[in-house]
Amino acid sequence: MSEVHVEVEGRTLRITNLDKVLYPGTGTTKGEVLNYYAQVAPVLLPHLADRCVTRIRWPHGVGGASFFEKNAPGGTPSWVRTATVPTTGSRSGTGDSDRLVFPIVDDLATLTWLVNLAALELHVHQWTVDSRGRPRNPDRLVIDLDPGEPAGLHECAQVALMVRERLAARGLECRPVTSGSKGLHLYAALPGRLDSDGTSALAREVAEELQKEQGDLVTATMTKSRRGGKVFLDWSQNSGSKTTVSPYSLRGRQRPTVATPLTWAEVEAGAQDALALDQFSHEEVLARVADLGDLFGADD
Repeated sequence: MSEVHVEVEGRTLRITNLDKVLYPGTGTTKGEVLNYYAQVAPVLLPHLADRCVTRIRWPHGVGGASFFEKNAPGGTPSWVRTATVPTTGSRSGTGDSDRLVFPIVDDLATLTWLVNLAALELHVHQWTVDSRGRPRNPDRLVIDLDPGEPAGLHECAQVALMVRERLAARGLECRPVTSGSKGLHLYAALPGRLDSDGTSALAREVAEELQKEQGDLVTATMTKSRRGGKVFLDWSQNSGSKTTVSPYSLRGRQRPTVATPLTWAEVEAGAQDALALDQFSHEEVLARVADLGDLFGADD
């Protein structure tokens, strides 16, 4: 087993199998994945800050077995920040069996440590934790636009414009992000007055409103058999226990695609032309960040 020891922000990390291919479809190695995350860290880390991170790990690369991991694994370094929270993401839950110990990824050393464990995908809740690890109310709402074949990104872009209008009518401005898989995610910042049940109800309201008015294109029903040719507005991602892949996270797909923040001009173009919008690779995302900065940033 090949390994090197590297220093990251004053932490000495043991990095293994740099030449191991994690994406057989493109030949992308673990070393290249680590390099991507190191380069994208300045824009990724602010969106992981204070959030419990669930990982999807591919120890033998994409195409091999993968697994979700919520708890911090055995051997977690003592310097890694963790938060012990109820499984519901609320302040309820009393016994140890009702609680999980999540890592908080707020620095490059922690990010590098997790990626070295073949954690390709980083998923987060819509709520953050305070300095004592206690969950706050959600600071954002998310609606996952999931197309059912033969619908794709083109249809998702059309629906995204409708969702943007409905959220704007409720005083919320949303930001579009490709999922890195098939669809789009729309995020709207919240002032923190609603709990997870409240944000789920709000997202469901928008989804069911559009299903009623645009039933030929939109569904708010989770039943997969009813999604054919439609875009499913998954409002349930706002549940306190559920997570969504973070902006700038890789996906465990055939090629190393990334959940990528977009401009609304790109979404509008995608709504007009089915060929105008696609999922972005890790290399394309690094070029976009160098050119455009963080389109998901709070200050833009």
